[in-house]
Amino acid sequence: MSKTIFVLNGPNLNLLGEREPAIYGTTTLSDIHRNCVARAARLGFEIDFRQTNFEGELIESVHQARSQACGIIINPAGYTFTSVALLDALKMFDGPKIELHISNVHARESIYHSSLISRVATGIMIGFGARGYELAIEAMADMASAARTDTLRQEAS
Repeated sequence: MSKTIFVLNGPNLNLLGEREPAIYGTTTLSDIHRNCVARAARLGFEIDFRQTNFEGELIESVHQARSQACGIIINPAGYTFTSVALLDALKMFDGPKIELHISNVHARESIYHSSLISRVATGIMIGFGARGYELAIEAMADMASAARTDTLRQEAS
């Protein structure tokens, strides 16, 4: 079983650190990437970290994760509320999935309150700022390790 966690980021997240710092903070996506790799390494996992502004590329990453990842952490950004295609792709991934948002979307405008992605997420990380990524990696490492143990038990039976 893979020890790679896919961390997928949707549109406009490439502008973190510049974009609405009052909402998203000043941490850049490069900073988040570096922190994710370091946290995962301490837990014995690897990170495949991606960002795209294109829905189809995000979906292709989910498809690749089916054969390459033990779990997906996804910040779908604007696609959270609009992409049935992304929802369908995530349904086809059998491992744990964590939906992540830097800001507390429920404290914002009502357009941000209804996530399509939450319907298939194993867990949701909302409102912890850039640190939410590291917290999500810790949670994913626990879930992936538990799934690996369950698989080994089933194979031994």
